[in-house]
Amino acid sequence: MKKISILGCGWLGLPLAKKLIEKGNSVNGSTTSESKLSILKDAGINPFLVALESESVSETINDFLAESEILIIDIPPKLRGNNADTSDSRRKVFVEKVQTLIPFIEISTIKKVLFVSSTSVYGDQNDLITEETNPNPETESGKQLLLAEAILQENQNFETTILRFGGLIGEDRHPVKFLAGKENLENPDAPVNLIHQNDCINIIEEIILQSKWNEVFNAVAPFHPSREKYYTQKAKEYNLVSPKFSTEKSNIKKVISSEKIENILKYQFKLNEY
Repeated sequence: MKKISILGCGWLGLPLAKKLIEKGNSVNGSTTSESKLSILKDAGINPFLVALESESVSETINDFLAESEILIIDIPPKLRGNNADTSDSRRKVFVEKVQTLIPFIEISTIKKVLFVSSTSVYGDQNDLITEETNPNPETESGKQLLLAEAILQENQNFETTILRFGGLIGEDRHPVKFLAGKENLENPDAPVNLIHQNDCINIIEEIILQSKWNEVFNAVAPFHPSREKYYTQKAKEYNLVSPKFSTEKSNIKKVISSEKIENILKYQFKLNEY
């Protein structure tokens, strides 16, 4: 049995915690919502109210990390909307949060960190993307994720594995619901780079089980139909109005490779879920 702390028990962190507990692990889970503490507790998670800010962190942080060997960081940059402001005061908010967290990890029992990142760190490169590809983020969230990755990787007090997920989908989450009925969408021939929630959870579980630390993994299903073909089919399955794409707008042919995960972890994606 391992004791694991999950910073961010949201869409991915909560079911991940449940799966790890099912396998006999003890899990500390954090939330920023007091009303969610009971949900975590009912799931068998040791619940903690943890708010991570640019210059401070909740007093509960030490208890949240106490006696755990592994820390999973699964908190989004949240830079959309008003937070997308690129002024100096907003530009490195997420990075500063990670920097604020570091000293508490250093004095804790944590020896391994798994940081949930995104393939957005690569930007819209028109190529086959592997872990050897130089990141070139174009979005503010991608830039901050890349900086946060480096801060964690450079710290010698613990080992860090970076897990870069593609577009997240699940039973209750699918981009076609936002694209349905829209017109003049760009990149009809661009390949999709998606990963299902269940594959996300299983891959994290395998990294812990096989002790694959100080690694960088891309995690995208080896399933890359065109955006037009895939979302048209999914719209039919969900009984939604099919989106319409413009052939006049640019096509990015970026394909994210997950061969490293398949080869090192011997992991097989559950393609029937896509």
